[in-house]
Amino acid sequence: MSDISTTTGGRGITVPPPPVPPARKKVARVTGAVGPLGIGIGIATLWLSVIVVLPLAALTVASFGDGIAGFVDAITSPVAVASLRVTVVVSVVVAVINVIMGTLIAWVLVRDEFPGKRVVNALIDLPFALPTIVASIVLLSLYGPESPIGVHLNATQPGLIVALAFVTLPFVVRSVQPVLIEVDKEVEEAAASLGADNVTIFRRVVLPTLTPAIISGAGLAFARAIGEYGSVVLIGGNIPRETQVASQYIQQQIEIDRPAAAAAVSVALLAIAFVTLFALRVFASRGQRREEQAE
Repeated sequence: MSDISTTTGGRGITVPPPPVPPARKKVARVTGAVGPLGIGIGIATLWLSVIVVLPLAALTVASFGDGIAGFVDAITSPVAVASLRVTVVVSVVVAVINVIMGTLIAWVLVRDEFPGKRVVNALIDLPFALPTIVASIVLLSLYGPESPIGVHLNATQPGLIVALAFVTLPFVVRSVQPVLIEVDKEVEEAAASLGADNVTIFRRVVLPTLTPAIISGAGLAFARAIGEYGSVVLIGGNIPRETQVASQYIQQQIEIDRPAAAAAVSVALLAIAFVTLFALRVFASRGQRREEQAE
């Protein structure tokens, strides 16, 4: 395109033509992973296969060591069903308790200022670092037959609940806390200026925002509780049909040389945990899509 000539005050000024935008290059879809990105994907896939996929596959194969009939008999035997029932029921109760107390603790840590706040905030993560068997020893000395405070929870389901609540509390607190930090306080102030009380503000303004994080934390706490062993091994008592959880039943089957039965119950626990985590993933994906549509 030729230059455009204009005249201003008797003097010719040459104005260059506007630049022509370059044609967009079509981005070719990469069909073969090469280069650093491909190497990274390959290493990640190999590592996940060695650490996760292969052990789970080996466990599944071992669970059918006595055939399909043996697998069914192993997971439907009365003692196995009782241990699974105790595990699931206690884990659900623990998840509900942690939803209430974990949300309250997260609220206090975010909204309130008090002496020793940093210490309390650090203590929340202690169950992640502390060996769970140590927690069982501490709980047994505190709530066992020689309890210094007169509370005896040894070999009872409340004892299981206390032990599992201890090791799973951080999941709810750490799920709710960052979301609560990002909550817009101006909306709460606007609701208060319109006459809403604190309960109404929390129920109608804050809780809907926290609900996805609360459900996620509860699901993670439940999935952690159903596979817990160390924290309940001493205080639980391992009483069949009463306080024996699935992990203790699995150990018992190994001790009496029934590895196929132990693997079968392990696969049942794995299935429960997988369904729980998959449901959480679906719920999180739907929540994210709704937020994107709202924007």
